[in-house]
Amino acid sequence: MSRKTETSGPRVTVIGSGSWGTTFGKVLADGGAQVTMWARRAELAHEIREGKRNSRYLPGINLPRSMTATHHLSEALQGAEQVYLAVSSQALRENLTAIRPLIAGGTMPVVSLMKGVEKRTGLRMSQVIEQGLDCDPNRIAIASGPNLALEIAREQPTAAVIASASQETAEAVALRARNSYFRTFVNTDVIGTEFGGVLKNLIAVAIGIVDGVGYGENTKASIITRGLVEMTDFAVAQGAHPETLQGLAGLGDLIATCQSPLSRNNTAGRLLGQGYSFQDVVKQMDQTAEGLASVAPVLTLARAAGVQMPIVEQVKMVLDGTMNPRDIAPHLTTDDDKPTGERTPHGDDNSSGALRRAFQRALDQFRNGGRGPARDRS
Repeated sequence: MSRKTETSGPRVTVIGSGSWGTTFGKVLADGGAQVTMWARRAELAHEIREGKRNSRYLPGINLPRSMTATHHLSEALQGAEQVYLAVSSQALRENLTAIRPLIAGGTMPVVSLMKGVEKRTGLRMSQVIEQGLDCDPNRIAIASGPNLALEIAREQPTAAVIASASQETAEAVALRARNSYFRTFVNTDVIGTEFGGVLKNLIAVAIGIVDGVGYGENTKASIITRGLVEMTDFAVAQGAHPETLQGLAGLGDLIATCQSPLSRNNTAGRLLGQGYSFQDVVKQMDQTAEGLASVAPVLTLARAAGVQMPIVEQVKMVLDGTMNPRDIAPHLTTDDDKPTGERTPHGDDNSSGALRRAFQRALDQFRNGGRGPARDRS
């Protein structure tokens, strides 16, 4: 695919040089930006800067010449017009403490590339950023969607959604984070977009577990379908729009994460299903599977809101070692033997509501020349 080759584009910074952070840096560079990566390890920064490679996290991928890297945080942030955060969700607050004095007084957008919930507080990443940087939430944006890093690094076409409380911020970030193989849409549903990215990880762990056990496609399809209901019920109870969970940050990300061996959460679940303990899985994982850390805080929030999440409950039981992975069947769990309606409580009265909304979204995109409805417009 063709690639932009501008050498004097806007300066952006990506904090975190794992597979997703480096991939998103490549997306930004291929869209015309001058990208500075911050890497915790000096040797990784040197490899990105001098060799245009990240052999540990993106083997075989050549990085653009407009990408550089440093392990000095102040150098990475100097002159940045946009800042992208791609660190572990559980390490975010610590990193923000170091970042805050370096961007104090700035007005640049701060973009979360993370899909997790802070374990200690149950806060979404945008809330942690707002607290940690003491900044206007209108400066904060979220990037989410079906975004498996290695596929995007190989320039396979995909899409993402950029969400912000400010339409202006969402559009500014979306214009920067797009190129010939990466398309961005926008919305203002930060809650739905963030929780979509968090919750699909939990369902992906469940899919990995049943895959590791050896169950087939019927089991996985049932869990994915009912998982989307759990995701929607939970997110709406937290203030999200149900339509967001049917979009890129919900259904799109759920499909990609559940069916791909590139998914860290799917891989972690598969190891659990094969009989490895939680501690053994953590030791074997080269990178963080955010879903493992998010299970407990999500269930705490769900119980407080009165939302039932049988899939996530059984994932926690497997993680705790109180359920044999072979016994996992959350899609069969009901309070009693009375037949249960399939529809989510947040659906239309007509059982065809979800399907009709999907068709309506497609029609809106067609009418707007592929731009999507106003709330999810690229």
